[in-house]
Amino acid sequence: MAETRDVIIVGGGHNGLVTAFYLAKAGLKPLVLEARPQIGGAAVTEEFHPGYRCSTLSHSAGPLLPEVLRDMQLERHGLKLITPEAGVTALSPDGRALVLYNDIKRAAAEIGKFSQKDAEKYPELQQSLEKIGRVIGEALRLPPPNIDDPSRSDLWAMLQTGRSLRKLGKKDMYRVLRWGPMAVADLVAEFFDTELLRAVVAARGIFGTALGPWSAGSSLVLLIRAAGDSHPAGSACFAVGGMGAVTQAMASAVKEAGAEVRTGAEVKEVRVKDGAANGVVLSNGEEISAKAVISNADPRRTLLKLVDTTHLTPDFVMKLQNYRMHGTVAKMNLALAGLPKFTALSGNEEALRGRIHIGPEIDYLERAFDESKYGNFSPQPYLEVAIPSLTDPSLAPAGKHVMSVYMQYAPFKLKGTDWNSQRDALGNTVVKTLSEYAPGLPDLVEDGQIITPEDLEDTYGLTGGHIFHGELALDQFFTMRPLLDWARYRTPIQNLYLCGSGTHPGAGLTGGSGFNAAREILKDLRR
Repeated sequence: MAETRDVIIVGGGHNGLVTAFYLAKAGLKPLVLEARPQIGGAAVTEEFHPGYRCSTLSHSAGPLLPEVLRDMQLERHGLKLITPEAGVTALSPDGRALVLYNDIKRAAAEIGKFSQKDAEKYPELQQSLEKIGRVIGEALRLPPPNIDDPSRSDLWAMLQTGRSLRKLGKKDMYRVLRWGPMAVADLVAEFFDTELLRAVVAARGIFGTALGPWSAGSSLVLLIRAAGDSHPAGSACFAVGGMGAVTQAMASAVKEAGAEVRTGAEVKEVRVKDGAANGVVLSNGEEISAKAVISNADPRRTLLKLVDTTHLTPDFVMKLQNYRMHGTVAKMNLALAGLPKFTALSGNEEALRGRIHIGPEIDYLERAFDESKYGNFSPQPYLEVAIPSLTDPSLAPAGKHVMSVYMQYAPFKLKGTDWNSQRDALGNTVVKTLSEYAPGLPDLVEDGQIITPEDLEDTYGLTGGHIFHGELALDQFFTMRPLLDWARYRTPIQNLYLCGSGTHPGAGLTGGSGFNAAREILKDLRR
């Protein structure tokens, strides 16, 4: 006889764990099933070379919602977060560096070395993003309204959001309405003349997306991220022990709340009978029944792979097949024999403790994007780099370091070739690009881990290699994430729900999707 549970959560990524926690606190007994040997999804820490550990995929927190940090008491469960003073350092090939500190006055002083005008405009942009971000942040914490038949709570929430918009004042309210559909390259040009500053701020609007800085709607991504961090170029938030420490602390909180977590338990199928989900089948043939099934996997994997599509209408299937999730990011982790010396920094170790940006001009970023549109990975890529062992020496042997590198743009599908044959070429491109700014780096490399977009799908379950479970774009945001009429964490199959990043708000490692999903699911289960 099949084992029976209250609720099954498919996937042990951070949103699945957040959902499990809130359901357990409400008195249910969720069972979290994770296919891989360890919990965490895209937020894991693994040893990739003897003695060297690194955040395998995500290397910086979203940041996490304050409510999630507070309710799950993650610090009590061992989580220690580090926020370096230098949020991001942008490097230029001419040997100059722009260090953007979290302190606004200190950041403006650094910008003043390039342009006094830009130094004066930077605080203005940050203040505007802070005000706008508060309003957007309120909307991100709400389930999208039912457009056809809004409930009283939907109407009240929309009214409150409208009031918050009006309170911004005419200038910032117009900015919200105008900036959202804009290309982020146009937005930054309204404030700054310095190309390096324009590029590092614009990069926040294209990171992890199939968008370039001149793509319409790329400013929306910047505004979404400003809801959690108002620094124009973002900041850095690392965890002691790597990002796996975040999900390990979450798993501890989940278990304490009364949920069970199983690893090495791959869900092969979501069982459906009479239009309702009633359990899952594991890859080993084990069947587990449940009153509800909640998927932390992306929408397409959940509804087109784990569910037999005969349970869905052809119209819904077609729309979901057209849900865009074309990954453009590759990841490389390097084991280094020592700390690389960056030409532009002259031994300024503090500037290396945050994120390091390589992509000196708007046109450089756009050219990197252009390559991916035609099925090629960029020979001159945009890189986001971190050296987490500077703030957490436990990740590498004494005197040595690990380097975590996001590489954009690397399309999921290559033209005329495949990722197996291009893996080494990708790694060589990353190291070559880095060596233009740190000439001695190739000699320090002891080993490297190369994760292609194809690996992101095959090993980590990210369909299309998309790190956000679907493109962050105007037509796949809020009431349209993942699809219009299906943005409230429910699916056309009764008792089957979504809680991953393919749902609203879906922007990085924040826990927002899991937080919102838990509230909506509880409403149904209490009925």
